[in-house]
Amino acid sequence: MFPEEFVRRITAQEYINAEALLEALQGPSPVSIRINPLKWNRRPSDSGPVPWCSNGFYLPARPSYTLDPLFHSGCYYPQEASGMFLEQVFLQASCPAGNLRVLDLCGAPGGKSTLLSDLIGQDGLLVSNEVIRSRASTLAETITKWGSGNTLVTQSDPAVFARLPGFFDVILVDAPCSGEGMFRTEIAVSEWSAENTSLCAERQKRIIMDIWPCLKEDGILIYSTCTFNPGENEENIKWLTTHNEAECIRLDLKSFKEITEIDYQGIFGYGFYPGKVQGEGFFISAIRKKGRQEKMVPRISRITELKPGKSDLQIASEWADFKGEKIIKWGDEIIALPCCLEEYTHLYRNLRIVKAGTKLSVSKKNDNIPSHDLALSVRLKKDVFPSLPVSLDEAIAFLRRDNLSVSNMPKGWNILTYNGINLGFIKNIGSRINNYFPVEWRIRLDASAIRQATPIEWVE
Repeated sequence: MFPEEFVRRITAQEYINAEALLEALQGPSPVSIRINPLKWNRRPSDSGPVPWCSNGFYLPARPSYTLDPLFHSGCYYPQEASGMFLEQVFLQASCPAGNLRVLDLCGAPGGKSTLLSDLIGQDGLLVSNEVIRSRASTLAETITKWGSGNTLVTQSDPAVFARLPGFFDVILVDAPCSGEGMFRTEIAVSEWSAENTSLCAERQKRIIMDIWPCLKEDGILIYSTCTFNPGENEENIKWLTTHNEAECIRLDLKSFKEITEIDYQGIFGYGFYPGKVQGEGFFISAIRKKGRQEKMVPRISRITELKPGKSDLQIASEWADFKGEKIIKWGDEIIALPCCLEEYTHLYRNLRIVKAGTKLSVSKKNDNIPSHDLALSVRLKKDVFPSLPVSLDEAIAFLRRDNLSVSNMPKGWNILTYNGINLGFIKNIGSRINNYFPVEWRIRLDASAIRQATPIEWVE
């Protein structure tokens, strides 16, 4: 089932019990999710906690996320459990104080970005980047659903970030790799080759060196892959520290005996091996940048055409809890930035920004249309719009953009809610009800799939 060269290598590889690993890779993948603490305070029933993540839970079986309104409203995210160890690395290796600038270089589909968004809080700034356009769109959708409002989504090549020397306190590089940790899937096995592992290792080195200048002095680089290959993992970290002034950070694993500490010539990495951990294969390491790093002094000049008018600021203050200095007017859109305008201008001039924070509204024909971003934002003020609780069937109809029939609805803008959580906007114009759920996100599964779906059960 597995490539002979892969089996031969792991059989001789230090720290790995090849027999147990290969047996585990032939079994099913564990199912896990992470709760959004800003939106949801329940846990799934019949679940177990992910030991290294405060909001992570294992599920007994994989539900239909597509048919769960709570998934579409950002109450949780299906994330692989091993990758959630990022929380421990961040908390142990960095200083989780306010106003942190954090970069997730390879952000799509968004699991690690939403975790970082939680960790840095409302005063921090997360730049979540994805170089591939289609994946950047998926990333922007995930960030919108999470609703925290502290994230910019960008689509830039890693080399571009050298234009921002000394800008970031923490950088996560979840590097493209040979994918050995995902060998429970046939696709990962079929795409593997020894030649590709070498190509991946060289590409990873280029990526690290491209972004190294934008990490500030004493800043933290967190490097991770989903492979077991030493050439893509600990050997790359050793290479980095040899060619730069940097030191590897050793973590405290006393509470996590199932995780393997890898010591390679004084370089510490952390391996997750199926058969020993309940998760997929994963590697992670943290490095502190030492030595002097020149910082770029940005030009303190705003893009003057982004200045909002009084009516724009009034709408923003009435609808959402954002600071006035973070509100901009971009064409017909009112947007709440996750940073000050000067900082945004600096980033805008150097990066391709896909999502600039939280879009509050769009002006059309003298009407301000509230955005789906606003409906899912944790900064939306309560009771600004009438809320209408709906059943599961009605929520699915909304997510499918089917025709809606909701009784006792006031005219004008309303928010549909499911289990107390906002789903999105509808507008009662008298003769009909307009559905403002994004067309490109709508559910396309047929009725038979909907009837067979088993939702997650939740407990307080």
